[in-house]
Amino acid sequence: MSVTVRVPAKVNVQLAVGAARPDGFHDLANVFLAVGLYDEVTVTPAEELRVTCEGPDAGQVPLDHTNLAARAAVALARRRGIEPAVHIHIAKDIPVAGGMAGGSADGAGALLACDALWATGAPRAELLAICAELGSDVPFSLVGGAALGVGRGERLTALETGGGFHWVFAMAERGLSTPAVFREFDRLAEGRRIPEPVASRELLQALAAGDAEALADAVSNDLQPAALSLFPELADTLEAGRAGGALTALVSGSGPTTAFLARDAESAEKVAQTLRASGTCRTVRTAAGPVPGATVLP
Repeated sequence: MSVTVRVPAKVNVQLAVGAARPDGFHDLANVFLAVGLYDEVTVTPAEELRVTCEGPDAGQVPLDHTNLAARAAVALARRRGIEPAVHIHIAKDIPVAGGMAGGSADGAGALLACDALWATGAPRAELLAICAELGSDVPFSLVGGAALGVGRGERLTALETGGGFHWVFAMAERGLSTPAVFREFDRLAEGRRIPEPVASRELLQALAAGDAEALADAVSNDLQPAALSLFPELADTLEAGRAGGALTALVSGSGPTTAFLARDAESAEKVAQTLRASGTCRTVRTAAGPVPGATVLP
């Protein structure tokens, strides 16, 4: 017997970052949108916990107990007083270290898969609490759709969307460390007052209306200057996407994946073609959102 869960990537249409807290984290106003690039996480009973992975950049995925999928299995098993004796296999399609919550997706996927495999009957609130313990983006990977995350991003409020949005994602030649990007944010912000992070009213209205052009005018990412400081070549990718007709361009989360909002599916393909020809990125993908969060497959 095995259980497979499909779990989506995310793009941050707004990432407002507050000053560093005493615990080292930052308060956020993080507007997530789940998009149709997926990892599939399969759990199967085994003699001991082990993790395997296949797919693009699988060689960069840790296969020890530091993997969020393994940590999710251990966390649920500990609460239920059982051994986390499962083989977790990750079929990877979300970019690794790309600012699209691929590791978080795997954690949420493994948690939901183990819950189903072990028939724990854990209530949704308990699963979300475990997700929050695992990482700031993990709860949204479980929930999907569109949501505002506050605190570290783990406290979620579902958001209304009036339609789908078409995106193009350009994957960079190398990764970026999320902690390093936050450290650079702190360095760049030194000596100036950082306002409390709040969700943009115009952005929430654009999501609710399904208005791509209004959304393009409202997207923002406070981590983008830090990502560009550490990876200046991303500016060339952003410019190439704009030249290809994107409504807007931004770094996705902490990067280095760059995201481009298009008017429709046809426009998205044109942007993607321009980016592929630009020589400024490694690979290019198109996806639409919002899509559901972690889902057990038949």
